[in-house]
Amino acid sequence: MAAILATGIATLDIINEVASFPAEDDEVRAITQRISRGGNASNTLCVLSQLGHQSFLAATLIDEADVQLIEADLNHYQINTQFCPRLNEGKMPTSYITLNRQNGSRTIVHHRDCPELSFDAFRQIDLTQFDWLHFEGRNITELAKILEHCRQNSPNVPISLEIEKPRDSIESLFDMADWLFFSRAYAEAKGFRLSEDLFDAVCHAHSATCTWGAEGAYGWHNAQMIFCPATKIPKAVDSLGAGDTFNAGMIHSLLAKKSLNDSLQFASQLAARKCQQYGFENLVKSL
Repeated sequence: MAAILATGIATLDIINEVASFPAEDDEVRAITQRISRGGNASNTLCVLSQLGHQSFLAATLIDEADVQLIEADLNHYQINTQFCPRLNEGKMPTSYITLNRQNGSRTIVHHRDCPELSFDAFRQIDLTQFDWLHFEGRNITELAKILEHCRQNSPNVPISLEIEKPRDSIESLFDMADWLFFSRAYAEAKGFRLSEDLFDAVCHAHSATCTWGAEGAYGWHNAQMIFCPATKIPKAVDSLGAGDTFNAGMIHSLLAKKSLNDSLQFASQLAARKCQQYGFENLVKSL
């Protein structure tokens, strides 16, 4: 299998499950609470690791109490952290998540006292050992330098860029990636009502996907759009990390030289499975 480096963040997730989403100024009781590792890049890697790939994380870690749980989970999924700079001051990023049992939706309040991964830290990594490079679309100024470095030093290694949220100047990064993984939230924030409108406007020579919730997922390659309907499931119980799981499915399939249509189908099925379970344990079992 392949060696994959994902760059982004690892977080502490504090997840409160409620019977229904509370109204403003309401007081409700949590049905359950769990504390786990999170972060888009690390979520994607824990799925890729289960699919048999060597998974490496590049993210800042803080030497404080919360990092022990995060590292224990990364170790559980055999995610290599040798490229993670470690700092003595600050606190690991923390996401406070309200999970709605009615529909599996997740609402997130995020707090961070942790610097993003710097270009100086990233350029110490020997990129020749990797078959794929995946990046969260964040920390734009540093990421621009990182992507340019990757293009100059490993021009033949595929690069995927996750575009989950609209961030200042994130569009300046698009030309430096081979695959753009868009979210519906980004598309709608930019005024696009359809994935096709997004692809027409920004993709041109790019290859891209755009997840569209319960409707399905769209792909764009060689100026052609493909639609894959969402896998039908009885009920969504936990959509947290579904997009990260979809991205893992795409990377896995594209590395295996699958067609865009087959890749979309596999990624969609994997994301649907994630929505039917809490967390990522045994996600790819019996696939």
